[in-house]
Amino acid sequence: MVIDILRALFGGGANVVRETAEVFRVNAEAADQRSIETQRAALEQMAGEFKLENRGAFDRLIDGLNRVPRPAMALGTLGLFVAAMVDPLWFGERMAGLSLVPEPLWWLLGAIVSFYFGARYQTKGQDFQRSITATIARTPQVAETITTLRQLRADSPGMAETRSDAPLALAVLAPADNPALEDWNRSRA
Repeated sequence: MVIDILRALFGGGANVVRETAEVFRVNAEAADQRSIETQRAALEQMAGEFKLENRGAFDRLIDGLNRVPRPAMALGTLGLFVAAMVDPLWFGERMAGLSLVPEPLWWLLGAIVSFYFGARYQTKGQDFQRSITATIARTPQVAETITTLRQLRADSPGMAETRSDAPLALAVLAPADNPALEDWNRSRA
């Protein structure tokens, strides 16, 4: 009777209890596996969108030109300080000329500079996301390497000595000179 009950619950190679429970609760292992596959597919897609190897000469030229304005603005501002100290009259004339610039033109300049730095911020943020994606994509390989290296530790069985113990066993069995034992044998004889 007990065998019939167990066959009813677990019979035919299928686990009726497990299958019934999965109706009410998600199989955690299967859900984790699906989650890993979804994440892996998303990472592969994102990595494919941001490949840097396919960049041509034009893209590299534009990237180089995009790097010019910020240093030029910084060096230009330092140059204005130097000009103010070297030739104050020349500097004063230039600043008086700037006071004649109409306010809408200042707003336009502010918008252009803001858009440039905003776009630069966005580009740098995307580069950062690409590097994080590449790092995360390498994580399983690094984890596997670490696991392999940990298995090769010296305190693991069979890792400290790779040869057999036969030479050690033969060395222990071979008689050795023992002066104290020889003296004792002579005194007894």
